Amino acid sequence: MMRTELHIPSDLKFLAVVEHWLLNCLELELGDSVDWTRQASRIRLALVEAYSNAVRHAHKEQSHLPVLLRVELKEREMVLEIWDCGNGFDLSTYLPPKPEEKQEGGYGWLIMNRLMDRVEYQLQIDGRNCLKLETRLPAMEVG
Repeated sequence: MMRTELHIPSDLKFLAVVEHWLLNCLELELGDSVDWTRQASRIRLALVEAYSNAVRHAHKEQSHLPVLLRVELKEREMVLEIWDCGNGFDLSTYLPPKPEEKQEGGYGWLIMNRLMDRVEYQLQIDGRNCLKLETRLPAMEVG
């Protein structure tokens, strides 16, 4: 089992750092057993969505507020937590966007749910919020 975390400023210029950190950690553990060309883009999209939400909405671009990323890998199950210290997002008020209304926001939640096996959001645990993304990284099909 592998577990590691990263504290990083709330600034989208760190996005590449965050992506490399996560993908490198996973690749070090799983090596060539995973089809990274397929899996990396899926993980990257979900991560970009989660991290930019924390930066733009939870922390409202206050770069001095750190975002905490924690990843845990048990065999092929990845659990990624994104912790922020914003006011939190009340999911009970969330309405999925309707395509015909061309609304701006709200797509992140849909995207993350489509890319990951499980998405969970916990409001205010010790003054912080936690977005949890879980997915299985399948073994590469040989042949």
